[in-house]
Amino acid sequence: MAADDIAQLVNTLSKTHLGDGELSYKGLGLKLDNAESVEELVQEIEQYQDLKVLRLEGNTLGVDAARAIAKALESKDQLQRCYWSDLFTGRLRSEIPVALKSLSSGLMIAGARLTVLDLSDNAFGPDGVKGIDQLLRSAACHTLRELRLNNCGMGIGGGKILAEALLECHRQSLVVGTPLRLRVFVAGRNRLENEGASALAKAFQTMGSLEEVHMPQNGINHAGVTALAAAMRHNADLRVLNLNDNTFTKRGTLAMAQALGQLRNIQVINFGDCLVRCEGAIALAAVLREGLPVLKELNVSFGEITEAAALVVAQTLMDKPHMEKVDLNGNCLGEEGCEALREVMESQDKGDMLASLSDDEGEADDEDDEDDGHDDEDDEDDDASNGCNGCNEEDYFVKENGTTANGESPSKSQFPEEVSSFLDCPSAEKLLELGEMRRHLLPEVNILDPHKAVEVLLKVASLYSEEPVAKATVLETFDMLLRKLLSGSALQAYTTLSTLLVLIGVLKGEGKKKKEPLTPGLLLCLEHAVQQDYFAQHHASLLHTILSNNRKALKSCCGSMDGLSSALEKRCLDEP
Repeated sequence: MAADDIAQLVNTLSKTHLGDGELSYKGLGLKLDNAESVEELVQEIEQYQDLKVLRLEGNTLGVDAARAIAKALESKDQLQRCYWSDLFTGRLRSEIPVALKSLSSGLMIAGARLTVLDLSDNAFGPDGVKGIDQLLRSAACHTLRELRLNNCGMGIGGGKILAEALLECHRQSLVVGTPLRLRVFVAGRNRLENEGASALAKAFQTMGSLEEVHMPQNGINHAGVTALAAAMRHNADLRVLNLNDNTFTKRGTLAMAQALGQLRNIQVINFGDCLVRCEGAIALAAVLREGLPVLKELNVSFGEITEAAALVVAQTLMDKPHMEKVDLNGNCLGEEGCEALREVMESQDKGDMLASLSDDEGEADDEDDEDDGHDDEDDEDDDASNGCNGCNEEDYFVKENGTTANGESPSKSQFPEEVSSFLDCPSAEKLLELGEMRRHLLPEVNILDPHKAVEVLLKVASLYSEEPVAKATVLETFDMLLRKLLSGSALQAYTTLSTLLVLIGVLKGEGKKKKEPLTPGLLLCLEHAVQQDYFAQHHASLLHTILSNNRKALKSCCGSMDGLSSALEKRCLDEP
């Protein structure tokens, strides 16, 4: 060790005792290569009788130096918090696991009971995770409350090793009656992808104790997001969820929205740069309306959200007294959309909480089916390379009754013959002849994908005519179907309405589902439905917001649209 380094170390030793059992060498930039280079440091550790916190971050530690420090740690049974981030700058990849194993051994021999382990900003990869594997499985981590592994390059393999270690730690801690209750998990920028995220999701679900989860920039798409969503449902105390800069798309966002609906303590949601898109944003709006009572921050920036969907989100914030910040920057609002959003927020006395809109992308292109490489329909085969490896994302799609569903339409054999005949070739005569069998028209509804059910609704509406018997039959059937679709949770209702609007080309969707022709009959059926008791005021508000922001798509039925607009405006003004 150079003389200057020794002098610097000696000069700082008097400042390392910070009280409350903390010894800190943070940010000294020391190059600790061998036992000689850490003699003074080791002596300090050995002489600190009640050492509880050891900060080594911001130095660079070699194998021999780590062994010497580990030896000193063998007597430190009071040690609880290890802040060892940015500790291996300039070291060979092969050195790091060896150094970590030595440090881990010292902690385990001491019988330490860790509450915080921070190894962030150490690019140790999967092998580095192997270096702490035994520590994480040991009794030293039964008491762990915070695990911080941000920017470590763990990859899929490291994520799997970490997940299994946490599961084993939990199993062993249960045996001795002190179950692992990890509260904070940080693992951003680790290239975990779907397989790593799904493996960790199993650990999260098993522990059920998380309060903060930070996993930004991990290359996770809808399959991994869906697995994480299922796990979050089991962590009732979750307060912060940060999945920034992953790729949700519609399916991931809908699954996450459903999970959020079960959580009452969420304060911060960061889904920025996650391709939430319009249908996802509306799903989140449903959860905002029905739950999330203590939410403080919502980030859905850079998500390809258009003006109409952003306004729906803003309107649901009215009853959120704890809200402090809403970030919708970098979306596709356009200049007029940005101004409309500001007006909505200001009308609720929440204008000061709206983050800057300076990076808005401008209005979205008219073509909403462009192939951008992220459409759900194009992601079906992603699981082979990024996927769950045995984890079926559909297992996490939960229906209203709590069971799982795969979203597939029922086979025609599940319908009575007459119903199948109608669905194959709908006509007013066939609808009338169905009689009581019309109740079988609606397939079992997956809360996260009511596409097939909405298609049936559109088939019925297409048969509207002014002939009295046909008109009455169509309206009665339309009411029956729509009532069922809107009678569940707000999430099911909002998903139904957004799916309907996407199918008729009014709302920007994703994927390559064929658009249904917009008919005056549908608008007339909706005008009738809006006036019924099952059509809630907030349903009318959603519909009015989106339709009024895209009258261009309705120009072919402008006459029928006038009546629907009038009915919606009247319903929106009704007392809730």
